Amino acid sequence: MKQIEEIATKNQDKAWEIIRDTNIMGIWQDAGATINLVGSLKTGLLMKHRDIDFHIYTERLDVADSFSAMTKLAQHPRIKRIEYGNLIDTDEKCIEWHAWYEDENKDLWQLDMIHIEKGSTYDGYFEKVAERISKLLTEETRQAILRLKYETPDTEKIMGIVYYQAVIQGGVRTYTEFTEWLKNNPTDGIIEWMP
Repeated sequence: MKQIEEIATKNQDKAWEIIRDTNIMGIWQDAGATINLVGSLKTGLLMKHRDIDFHIYTERLDVADSFSAMTKLAQHPRIKRIEYGNLIDTDEKCIEWHAWYEDENKDLWQLDMIHIEKGSTYDGYFEKVAERISKLLTEETRQAILRLKYETPDTEKIMGIVYYQAVIQGGVRTYTEFTEWLKNNPTDGIIEWMP
């Protein structure tokens, strides 16, 4: 477990360094948005999957304003690629951004920025999920989640919330139990589980 803890600590420290280096929060705040950290870094459960998740809120969604903020982020020399998705006309009422930051070791970190209309369906929802998970975590469940993430092959793409639900609600503690739990609890799209 010591090695797993060391990897988690190192990656979480690196994630915070990237947030500071890119000024991602300042860029969005300067654009008049509220930006909140969500996901595994927020809950202290970032392990080896290098992604940093943000939800960003404005009164209305304006594609040009969103692109303007991303233009500033794109000027950072370590940002190597950006993807855009327009989901304004869906229930999610958002603009999805994904940017890839290359660190000094040539490792790519994915910055997920979901630009959401204030007052829409998911306004504040995932912040509340992260808060609830953080409050319910014990040292034993935290270690179980980090171990499961560590043992998951790098080729597998599993959302963090799946691990949290399996461990907190499903009582899963081993990778064998986790693969069995996944078979019995298929996931598709947005997972609206909250402990």
